[in-house]
Amino acid sequence: MERLLSFSAKLERVSSAIGRLSAWAIIALILVIMSDVVLRRWFVIGSTKLQELEWHLHGFLFLMSLGWAYTRNAHVRIELVSERLQARTRAWIELFGCLLFLLPYVGAVLWFGYDYVSYSWAYNEASASPTGLPDRWIIKSAIVVGFGVLGIAALARLAQAIVFLFGRADQSERTPFSHVEPHLGDS
Repeated sequence: MERLLSFSAKLERVSSAIGRLSAWAIIALILVIMSDVVLRRWFVIGSTKLQELEWHLHGFLFLMSLGWAYTRNAHVRIELVSERLQARTRAWIELFGCLLFLLPYVGAVLWFGYDYVSYSWAYNEASASPTGLPDRWIIKSAIVVGFGVLGIAALARLAQAIVFLFGRADQSERTPFSHVEPHLGDS
């Protein structure tokens, strides 16, 4: 179980580092949006490239931060239900959720995304708009990389759930499941 905890910590560090680093794209996104607004409002100049860059940066920011958000428990959950559950029940739900839903979904996106991205790379795909951005493969690659990072985070969370459920008490205490604040269902 110690190896599993260590493995989980390494995976979590990787996904967190990628998420924190890519979060800096928010500054570029803000600057691009501000430029687009200023050019449109005061100079009546519209730019397809700026608009496409906005959604590329937004997509990149979202995709590359998925794993980080997941490891920090910052994703959407049904709190009305989960907050009433005991820590062990939440850990079981996490374990089965990762095994039955999240990891297979990530695997499917990676499997089919590979062809999607390789086609884009092979043909040096560009925007459908004549004045749009070239190199569409960049943002399409972010889909595969982002889901890969989410898969890394899911494996880390799965390992933590296993340690919490089947490890010794001192090992279980080092997982995020033991640090969840007690709610109505916890005793």
